[in-house]
Amino acid sequence: MKAIIHTDNAPAAIGAYSQAVRAGDTVYMSGQIPLDPATMTVVGNGDFRAEAHQVFKNLQAVAQAAGGTLDDIVKINAYLTDLKHFSVFNEVMAEYFNQPYPARAAIGVAALPKGVQVEAEAVLVLNDY
Repeated sequence: MKAIIHTDNAPAAIGAYSQAVRAGDTVYMSGQIPLDPATMTVVGNGDFRAEAHQVFKNLQAVAQAAGGTLDDIVKINAYLTDLKHFSVFNEVMAEYFNQPYPARAAIGVAALPKGVQVEAEAVLVLNDY
């Protein structure tokens, strides 16, 4: 059984997908790009740090809609169009998460939707160990 997660506090899906899907205690969060949910426009005017902050704000909104927080995330996949921004991505991520940090992959890609520089998807688990 699965439940679809949706919030107006994160960008609406711009394709054939849901913001997140919950299956049992696991929430699979779709990739978030740096769109302002109110305007559906890219934030930052090319500033990678601003884009990264918006990605984490969007992930946070979806996590909250699912009944969790960013600290419930167990795995993040990050996609960067230029790996020279990897250290900035780490700095921004550390502002949103408490230790111990989730597992993560960071992958360099040729392009992302709407010409953004960063996207991140996550898996969240909503149970106590």
